[in-house]
Amino acid sequence: MNNKSHFNVKDERNLTMLVDFYELTMGNGYFDKGLKDKIAYFDMFFRRIPDEGGYCIMAGVEQLIHYLSNLKFTDNDIEYLRNKNTFSEEFLDYLKNFEFTCDVWAVPEGNPVFPNEPLVTVRGPVIQAQFVETMILLTINHQTLIATKAHRICSAADGRPVMEFGSRRAQGYDGAIYGARAAIIGGCNSTACTLSDRMFNIPAVGTMAHSWVQLYDTEFEAFKAWAEIYPDDCVLLIDTYNVIKSGIPNAIKVFDEILKPLGKRPLGVRIDSGDITYLTKKCRSMLDEAGYEDCSIVISNSLDEHIIKDVLDQGACIDSFGVGERLITAKSEPVFGGVYKLVALEGNSDIIPKIKISENDEKITNPGFKKIVRIFDKSSHKALADLITLRDEKINEDEPLILFNPVHTWKRKKITNYYTKDLQVQIFENGKCVYESPSVLEIKEFAKNETNKLWPEVLRFENPHTYYVDLSQNLWSLKQSLLHKYTDSYES
Repeated sequence: MNNKSHFNVKDERNLTMLVDFYELTMGNGYFDKGLKDKIAYFDMFFRRIPDEGGYCIMAGVEQLIHYLSNLKFTDNDIEYLRNKNTFSEEFLDYLKNFEFTCDVWAVPEGNPVFPNEPLVTVRGPVIQAQFVETMILLTINHQTLIATKAHRICSAADGRPVMEFGSRRAQGYDGAIYGARAAIIGGCNSTACTLSDRMFNIPAVGTMAHSWVQLYDTEFEAFKAWAEIYPDDCVLLIDTYNVIKSGIPNAIKVFDEILKPLGKRPLGVRIDSGDITYLTKKCRSMLDEAGYEDCSIVISNSLDEHIIKDVLDQGACIDSFGVGERLITAKSEPVFGGVYKLVALEGNSDIIPKIKISENDEKITNPGFKKIVRIFDKSSHKALADLITLRDEKINEDEPLILFNPVHTWKRKKITNYYTKDLQVQIFENGKCVYESPSVLEIKEFAKNETNKLWPEVLRFENPHTYYVDLSQNLWSLKQSLLHKYTDSYES
């Protein structure tokens, strides 16, 4: 697959130093204690789904690849660190000649993903694997959050096109640029962000603002001028003054007097305020009566999945949506809580599993070098469950598979007539990229196909069915043995 990007913000800046400072202090400590070449395994995963939803959409892998492929400390970086009076000269020399040599695995973008699954796994010298924590979390957390929100919004639109309109309300430049990319992966048809179009070859769209209409003495003159300039794709913004008494009558007049003599048809009208259901019903009736049944009605007024669902349930006549701030900021729950945890070390060619224990059960980590196996029903091709296993485990698809709840272990289910798919793929081997990212539009189509393999009960907004993410018997037993090892050692 061909990545069609021809311009990237990454070409203009070095993001190597976009790290939490403690990555550097720990790195200095690893170096000074002779641990810099100790092989460690880290997992990036999340614990809960935003908006109490049933699924998330993986995104951000391409930008993670860009970052990992361009790790380099400049002379200015080294001088800055030297002036902190925190780091040894030997460590600074190591950074000056830094070379990334880790192996990295990730779930490809567009896949539905679920809590506690290792979305990214890094294996390599601990000083390197630790250092990349911040950017792995920043990149995957942000884009997965926005892609997930976009998918919910597009699902509510029920097949109607959704345009991403959020650049001006995004949290910073990257929030706009990469948020638009993630929104397309989540299902949006286009974006208002021109730079995202240039970078990722995704459709940028836009017509007029209210200022265009206000610039003219009359609304009719403004519409007439626009139709004369853009007769082939004329969309008029009709809520500057009064949608029913002024906007739609003037739009119809322009369609009749300017477009019709040219043999052109209007593309649409846009409403950006007011009672959506009432206004769209009235506009649809007036447009149809005037002979413009094919003229689309576009709505763009502080929308989210719940408002979209409500107005459509009320019979609103809407053909497409422009969604801004509540999408680009994931306003209802704007934090994706991915974490990055050490899960294993290597010693004498053996993998030594590690665990993080907490009084909070959900913060107890799954130890070891693992993989995610998705299980599909052979008849329906629907996803039945995910199984987290140790990396070297094999599943014999000719034999029944027993799944059990990792907490309530007596809850068991026998799976037959199934097939499996490993979700993670290797993206770096010995520090070299071995994966070619698909284009954003290819990822969008992949995401659509993969989410269609989930049962509708998982996709619904209200009280979604909990998708099963279970542990293999071997991984569960390993986890229990480590829990007992550490908790028993602290008993009085």
